[in-house]
Amino acid sequence: MNAPATVLAVEGLKKHYPVDPNVFGRPRAHLRAVDGISFAVARGETLSIVGESGCGKSSVGKSILRLDKPTAGTIRLGGTAIESLTESAMRPLRQKMQVIFQDPFGSLNPRMKIRDIIAEPAVNFGIATNRDAIDAHVQKLLQLVRLPADAGTRYPHEFSGGQRQRICIARALSCNPELIVCDEAVSALDVSMKAQIVNLLARLQDELGLALIFISHDVAVVEHLTHRVAVMYLGKIVEIATRRAFFSGPKHPYSQALLSAVPRPDPRQVLARVVLSGDVPSPINPPSGCRFRTRCPHAFARCETEEPVLRNAATGHQVACHLDQ
Repeated sequence: MNAPATVLAVEGLKKHYPVDPNVFGRPRAHLRAVDGISFAVARGETLSIVGESGCGKSSVGKSILRLDKPTAGTIRLGGTAIESLTESAMRPLRQKMQVIFQDPFGSLNPRMKIRDIIAEPAVNFGIATNRDAIDAHVQKLLQLVRLPADAGTRYPHEFSGGQRQRICIARALSCNPELIVCDEAVSALDVSMKAQIVNLLARLQDELGLALIFISHDVAVVEHLTHRVAVMYLGKIVEIATRRAFFSGPKHPYSQALLSAVPRPDPRQVLARVVLSGDVPSPINPPSGCRFRTRCPHAFARCETEEPVLRNAATGHQVACHLDQ
């Protein structure tokens, strides 16, 4: 069998934000939100990007979607380099990639009916061009996300948080995308709603062959949806592995600390708690060498002077760490 086609390929992506402008408006420094990362996502695959707040996860998503223009690096969508395209050149490519935002309350226009919200992307890209086609398209999507047929006649305030996120998913599917970026798509929901939305995304991926980038700080949620996991710390990917490899044996000390903090219902599965000392350094002036060394319990002299690169630790498992080299 042939391997699934690559939908998205990212090479050396950087996103630096100017800060502290002088009297002439020139920045005195740059915040290195994303500082040189690479990965790829295939059709039908979910890549989860995890890490604590401020590590650069959402900046990766915004750069991929070209909501922010990258500082450096290459972003290929279906083989087309998009990092430097003009807005007019980007427009037809935006049909191929959509986003589900964190807040299902703030991401829907309260003055629009659900039918119009879901139909808007299809109308913009010419997928549905008359009233009957639009109505049929909306009804198909409502059925796909398990919402009642009369939902299209109502307004966002008439729905719960979980139902609103289903509406957001239907809107994202409206223009038949190949890639969907889920930016903390379940973090605003309660536990039962999280499970329902995760199951819905998994089902839709199987049915439609979608490529998903699932951005989250909730490692427990990621375990039930993802195929691969990329762990970010201070703008860098420190580990990337298949789901089984990551959750059965994380290699990076930061990944081990993340997993040790996940509550487990079975006490036999509880990992020894790894408590990190100190605070996350500033992305404006990150540490030399390994960026995690100031909090790492295993840091040694090499970590201070040499930045680790991602290396193969096992099949389908890469880690950026000087330990065991």
